[in-house]
Amino acid sequence: MQQISEAMTPAERRASTGLASIYGLRMLGLFIILPVFALYAEHLPGGESHLLMGIALGAYGLTQAILQIPAGWMSDRYGRKPVIYASLILFAIGSFIAASADNIYWVILGRVVQGAGALNAAVMALTADLTREEHRTKAMAMIGITIGITFSISMVLSPLLNSVIGVPGIFALTGVLALLALGVVKWVIPDPAITRFHSDTEASSGHFAAVLRNKELLRLDFGIFSLHAILMSVFMQVPFVLKRDGLEVAQHWYVYLPVMLIAFFLMVPPIIIAEKKAKMKHIFMLSVAMAMLGQALLMFAQNSLWGVAAALLIFFTAFNVLEATLPSMISKIAPLASKGTAMGVYSSVQFLGAFFGAAAGGALMQYVGGNAVFVFAILLLLVWLVVASGMQPPAAVRTKMYHLADMSAAQGAQLQQRLAQLQGVREVMVVAAENIACLKVDMQGFDENGVEQLVMKGA
Repeated sequence: MQQISEAMTPAERRASTGLASIYGLRMLGLFIILPVFALYAEHLPGGESHLLMGIALGAYGLTQAILQIPAGWMSDRYGRKPVIYASLILFAIGSFIAASADNIYWVILGRVVQGAGALNAAVMALTADLTREEHRTKAMAMIGITIGITFSISMVLSPLLNSVIGVPGIFALTGVLALLALGVVKWVIPDPAITRFHSDTEASSGHFAAVLRNKELLRLDFGIFSLHAILMSVFMQVPFVLKRDGLEVAQHWYVYLPVMLIAFFLMVPPIIIAEKKAKMKHIFMLSVAMAMLGQALLMFAQNSLWGVAAALLIFFTAFNVLEATLPSMISKIAPLASKGTAMGVYSSVQFLGAFFGAAAGGALMQYVGGNAVFVFAILLLLVWLVVASGMQPPAAVRTKMYHLADMSAAQGAQLQQRLAQLQGVREVMVVAAENIACLKVDMQGFDENGVEQLVMKGA
């Protein structure tokens, strides 16, 4: 019997690498100004208003949250690459507007246009088009890892680039990179042989009601909203704290580099324990508590550079763990039929949180004081801890996908019934129209050979 291939083809590797780089570039353009923007914006006309400064920092999140899911639907109708081209061009235009801005209002406009370049859903859909079902998880993991690495690199590069080309230069550079990315989409990423809806990666309007009624998913949505709200509020205040402690902007990387490197390594053991030992909820709750500790330390040790560095290390270790485990928990909890919709809502809420956090942080700095930002973060994390405490521990499952030969809906239903009877299979979704079988299976004791035999036979 022919075995299901365990290796990606060269075309799949090229597509996955190319799409990960496009996604990473997009996030680089959003992350890289975080450590330096507040210090730059205060010298712009209108930037003396911390509220406007916060709106400028987070404005991209609002348009991204609004347009991300519709952009995915447009890619179903008009094609993946045309939507990605349009998104990159919009992002470049927004970057150039922000680069040439001579007041805070033009920066806000530029950030709004940047966010309108919402290519995330289209990139995910194109990834699904270009990879076989059994390798799609690997491709998505490559994108996720790229985002994490991009974030860490951005924190270090930002102060260095700022000292050479300034924030306007950083905006302009991200605009140029977005235009260069058009060539990667054109000549590096293959054209899909067929474009179709993928229920595992795309949002479906028919599943929104079920996703929004699912209390477990809503807990996770609140979590990612809170996490990114706190992240953005941190970068409204921490640059000023570091400067007050004697570090010039160009030297802020002295703190960010060791913090990001150590946090990257410290996050690995908790994630392994969470996944392999089925301790997801324990690690999750501990990480939220650690993030709260980091924020408290930021408030009480902000006059010590070593104290700030320790606080940031605690916070970013917790942030990295939460950023990695939240999507995994969505995948474990969401019903297979609505997984793409659940991930779409989750991603949109994440960007909405970024806007809210930056705007709230700016408002608190303007009307209450800098320490209010840390109090805001601590209180939001405390609410999150209470919300998460009622969460059911996610089952120790993983998702497996298989490509199917052409079959009728009746044959698909029959195959689904047979697959559901196999040992270790928790949930099955066979979609004959998409030629896929998607299963949630136990981490241990899963009868993979039985599944492959049924899939190869077709029914």
